[in-house]
Amino acid sequence: MDKIDQKLVSALRQNARASVSDLALNIGASRATIRARMEKLEKTGEILGYTISLKGDMSDRPVRGITLIEIEGKGNERIIARLRGFPEVQAIHSTNGQWDLIVELGTDTLADLDVVLRHIRLIDGVNTSETNLYLATHRSNKATS
Repeated sequence: MDKIDQKLVSALRQNARASVSDLALNIGASRATIRARMEKLEKTGEILGYTISLKGDMSDRPVRGITLIEIEGKGNERIIARLRGFPEVQAIHSTNGQWDLIVELGTDTLADLDVVLRHIRLIDGVNTSETNLYLATHRSNKATS
């Protein structure tokens, strides 16, 4: 992706419903160029789809954060499979460095989060973990109102 494609993707992340005319004006390119770039990005699989963000997406789970997990031995796949069974787990990322997994969590209350964290720490092979709560989101690639 070149700079025009990157600007286009950034603009679409801010407003996936923006018209081709508005995108062209904001990016400084012709409508034909923007339309062709969007088609190319869709065809190559860079753009997989367009979506919306609902107000409830951010407020459904008001207590959000990440848990960094260190795994003992070679139990990654087994532990990931167990984590997928928790409805509070919103995403699981493999990583390098001190931590083996980064788990994004969302719950209704701190007490609910405490219960989930206790269950995660009891999974055989979870050596240690550290949890950080999201206090505020200052930047998101999701559309804003």
